[in-house]
Amino acid sequence: MTYTHQIRVYYEDTDLAGIVYYANYLKFIERGRSEWVRALGLDQAAMKAAGDGAFAVRRVVADYRAPAHFDDLLDVTTEYLSHSGARLILRQQVLRESKCLFKAEVTLVCLGETGRPQPLPRALLAHIGGNHHLSGR
Repeated sequence: MTYTHQIRVYYEDTDLAGIVYYANYLKFIERGRSEWVRALGLDQAAMKAAGDGAFAVRRVVADYRAPAHFDDLLDVTTEYLSHSGARLILRQQVLRESKCLFKAEVTLVCLGETGRPQPLPRALLAHIGGNHHLSGR
């Protein structure tokens, strides 16, 4: 399943040259993941309150391919790859008019109240079992 979330590059996202500061791509993909979960119909705050855990980034493997600039309209895609136990693996990209500017493989872990890994929430598992295309546009 792939979800697309559009964002605009603001002045605050850039350096003096008007190019997106490298760390901001991590913010962009974080927004994309949050919107992916929301598009699945899941409420992360409610899941945490119900004892279903919260997601934490365990690993990011990132590839910066080309710069984004001030005022660019970008597509942040989030694609489910796999899961096991407490772990969820996603592929995320930042695209400008279909050109890949940034690509990452992100491993998330579901953590319980004690900070220890716990199984992924059943509500999430019910959604990632199928192959769906979602769009935030």
